[in-house]
Amino acid sequence: MSSLFPALTGAPADRPALRFGARSLTYAELAAAAGATAQRLGGAGRVAVWATPSLETAVAVVAALLAGVPAVPLNPKSGEKELRHILSDSAPSLVLAAPGDGLPAPLAALSRVDVDVDARGPVPAQDAEDGDPALVVYTSGTTGPPKGAVLSRRAVATTLDALADAWGWTGDDVLVHGLPLFHVHGLVLGTLGPIRRGGSVRHLGRFSTEGVARELNDGATMLFGVPTMYHRIAEALPAEPELVKALTGARLLVSGSAALPVHDHERIAAATGRRVVERYGMTETLMNTSVRADGEARAGTVGVPLPGVELRLVEEDGSEVTAYDGETVGEIQVRGPNLFTEYLNRPDATAAAFTADGYFRTGDMAVRDPDGYVRIVGRKATDLIKSGGYKIGAGEIENALLEHPAVKEAAVTGEPDADLGERIVAWVVPADPQAPPALAELADHVAARLAPHKRPRVLRHLDALPRNDMGKIMKRSLSHD
Repeated sequence: MSSLFPALTGAPADRPALRFGARSLTYAELAAAAGATAQRLGGAGRVAVWATPSLETAVAVVAALLAGVPAVPLNPKSGEKELRHILSDSAPSLVLAAPGDGLPAPLAALSRVDVDVDARGPVPAQDAEDGDPALVVYTSGTTGPPKGAVLSRRAVATTLDALADAWGWTGDDVLVHGLPLFHVHGLVLGTLGPIRRGGSVRHLGRFSTEGVARELNDGATMLFGVPTMYHRIAEALPAEPELVKALTGARLLVSGSAALPVHDHERIAAATGRRVVERYGMTETLMNTSVRADGEARAGTVGVPLPGVELRLVEEDGSEVTAYDGETVGEIQVRGPNLFTEYLNRPDATAAAFTADGYFRTGDMAVRDPDGYVRIVGRKATDLIKSGGYKIGAGEIENALLEHPAVKEAAVTGEPDADLGERIVAWVVPADPQAPPALAELADHVAARLAPHKRPRVLRHLDALPRNDMGKIMKRSLSHD
C-alpha cells in the first residue's frame, strides 16, 4: 500500500513538522525518531499510547503506524475502572509513554517503552494493507462501557484526503490547536492530518486565546477547535485586538465535535469578517460532511457530504427522507471508506450498528436544506423531542435561547408529559445569577423565533452545564428529579 505519511521522506528535511510549546521536530527529526521507535515495536500486536498533549504521543502514534501496529490512545484523565476495561478489551502488549510520565496502577503490568524524540532510525518499509487496523479509539461510553472502534488505515487516509479536498489543505498550511490527543479530532485530524499533507502542526498544550493569537499572527494558517474554545474566543474578541487581527488573517477556522452555537458564529464574524467552518464526524465514521472552504460558511450547518461519503436521512420505519426542505427530521446514516471496521470484540454491537445495505446508523438527527446542506438537530437518544405530534430537535431551541441576552449557556431536553407526550425543558445558566430570566420570557423569545410548539414548558437554572473533555454537554447528567 502507499504510505500514510509520504512527507516523512518527501518533505524538505528542515521543514517544521511538530511543535508542542517550545519543543519541535523537523520532518527529518520526526522520521528518524518515529523510525527508531517503530523498530522497537515489531510484532508487538496492539500497543497502548499514554496520550498526553506532547511530542512523544505524536511520535508514538506515527511510529506504530509505520510499524503496521494498531495504536490504542489512552485518555490520561480516565479513571481506573475505565482504564482497566480498555486494557482488558484491547489487550495491548506494551504501553508507549513520555520518559518520566507517571502511569496509573492499571498499566503497571504492561511493558513500557519510553519514547525518545531524539532517537535516530530509518523509516521502515511499508508492508501493511489498506484494510489493516491503524487505531482502536474508545467511544465515550454514554450507554455502557466504552467500545473500541477499529479504524483502518484506509479510513484514516480517505478522511484526511477528503478534508484536503474540501478545505484546500496543503503542505503550506500550518495548523494550530489545543485539543487532546486521545480523540479523533485532535489526533487524526489535528496531528496526523498535517503530517500526511507535509505541513506543520503547532499544539498549544493548553488552549488559550493568547496562544491562538500568537500562533496565527506568527504564520499559522488554520485553527481547529471545539465550541467551548470558540465561545471563549468570541467572549475575548472585544478586548483583544491581537486576537481580532489573528482570526482575520487566518485562512481557515474549523469547529467540530459538537454544534457551534449560531450566536458565537455571528459574534466572531462581526468582529473579524471571518466565518467559522463546521464539519461533522464521529469516532466510528471519522469525517462525514463539511462546509467547504470554497463554499458558503452558513452558521448552523455542517455542510455537504465529503467526497466518497454517501449520506441519507431515514424515518423511524427505515424509509428514506427525500425532502430537502430544511424541516423534515431524519436519522443520519452514512456509508463509505471512512467508516470503522468493527467494534473490537463486539460482533453484536457491530451488527446492530449497520443496516442490511451497509449504512452506519449514527444516531444523529438532521434536516437537509434545499441545496443539500446538512443541519444537525441533535442526538436521537437525547435531543429528539416528540411533543404534541411534532418531532423537535433540541439544537435549534438551544441556539434560540443563546440569542437571549440573559442566557449564558443553555441545554434543552425532553421529559414525559401526559398531554404532549414530552414537554420541552430548558436548562439555563443565567448571564447574571442575581437576575435569572423567567420561563415566560424565554418561552415567548423562542416562540417568536421558531414556532409556538418549540417553546420550553419547564425552566431549570444551573450554575454550569456538565461537559466532557471535548466540551460536549453531557445531557444524561441533567436530572429531571
